[in-house]
Amino acid sequence: MKRGVGTELFIPVFAILNPEYTYSLPAYQVACGCSDIMAHMFERYFTLDKNVDVTDRQLEANIRCMLHYSKLAQDFPNDYDIKAEVMWAGTIAHNDMLSCGRTGDWSSHNIEHELSAIYDIYHGEGLSIVFPAWMRYVWKADPARFEQFFRRVFDVDFAMGETEKVINEGIYRLENYYKSLGLPVRLSEVNIGEDRLREMAEKCVMYSDGVSGNFMKLTADDIYNIYRLAL
Repeated sequence: MKRGVGTELFIPVFAILNPEYTYSLPAYQVACGCSDIMAHMFERYFTLDKNVDVTDRQLEANIRCMLHYSKLAQDFPNDYDIKAEVMWAGTIAHNDMLSCGRTGDWSSHNIEHELSAIYDIYHGEGLSIVFPAWMRYVWKADPARFEQFFRRVFDVDFAMGETEKVINEGIYRLENYYKSLGLPVRLSEVNIGEDRLREMAEKCVMYSDGVSGNFMKLTADDIYNIYRLAL
């Protein structure tokens, strides 16, 4: 079992962040960290709340910065300025500033936690597998939000009215981002098969009244289908 716990008591009064402490991280761990930073923003972006354009655009800008600096942080591990950009982006991504006025989803994190609870994988690589599959499964809950996201963040510029085409291309570009960092986008890439998918899906909703998430309330059957999409 893998469960998270959150409380304001965990928030430090102040924090000193030094990019030099990240110099010794292996490139793959940098990738996993960048994946988690991105996921913290994706979870906040996909909301059902309306009239949140300011935080939409703040999230979009921060995600675009991560798209630019993630690979650079791998290629130039001792570059203070590059690592500082990533560290600052990571701080903004998860200090709740970008949650202002909006309810995040967080089902993808819950789905991933079941993977890394059972299998020997890192949280960040689990997220790079789960998020594209989650997007493919839930986008019809609010196609306009997904289209906005992929047009603004990934510069998908198909003609207006081609919503599904925009979304499919956007997910393809997201997967290519993960691949550029050396991260997996399928369960098969980390040697995970079908045998425990149902078990993980059931555990995911065990303590949450049978559903997970806010953007789309996912049942155990939904989560099982997402795992299958990720195979």
